[in-house]
Amino acid sequence: MNLKASYDPEVDVLYFAQPGKEEEVVEVAPGINLEYGANGELLGVEILNASRLMKGIIEPLREKALAA
Repeated sequence: MNLKASYDPEVDVLYFAQPGKEEEVVEVAPGINLEYGANGELLGVEILNASRLMKGIIEPLREKALAA
């Protein structure tokens, strides 16, 4: 699995994804979406309002994204 993590501080979204074409998105909890490919494989996890939900993880990613 070639999973990449990214954080967009402008919209406060944390995203874990691997290459592939998204066919379906399922909201599994408020602000947490799973993205699936055509064969049902998990391609991505999207976390909205990430700084509120994942405080200990977001700040280092936020600093890295702003420095880029």
